[in-house]
Amino acid sequence: MAAETSTKAAPTKASTTTDLTISLLTTDRGVTSIDESVIAKIASLAAQEVDGVAQLGGTISGALSKVVGRIRGDEHQTAGVGVEVGERQAAVDLSLMVLYPASIHQVAQSVRENVISRIEEMTGLEVVEVNVAVTDLRFPGGEKEPVEPTPSRVQ
Repeated sequence: MAAETSTKAAPTKASTTTDLTISLLTTDRGVTSIDESVIAKIASLAAQEVDGVAQLGGTISGALSKVVGRIRGDEHQTAGVGVEVGERQAAVDLSLMVLYPASIHQVAQSVRENVISRIEEMTGLEVVEVNVAVTDLRFPGGEKEPVEPTPSRVQ
């Protein structure tokens, strides 16, 4: 007979090395804790799976994540992602750049749906909200807006 998964109110634990909230999922066979950093990584990967997302974070956070990645020896996977995790629920804030000419509202809605789906499927937590802030527009073939050449005044 399969154990039915239920959540019960339990005090939130804090990590001994950092001050991160840990979510507790309790069954009759044990407790599963999921750190906020895990939820943030799931949200980051789920957002990047959506067509039209150029990069998470803005231009400043993108540059900072590259520097952090070089120092740490890996890519900073959660730049542009903020999460709040409770005992049964999670909320996510994302900032991202959209590829031109994608429909911004469709990209945001697809990101929201994919993030909710992935987190709920992988963790069992209910996602109560996913806020998406579009910080910039990225053009194909480069990071800057296309500029028409200025005709020369002299020959």
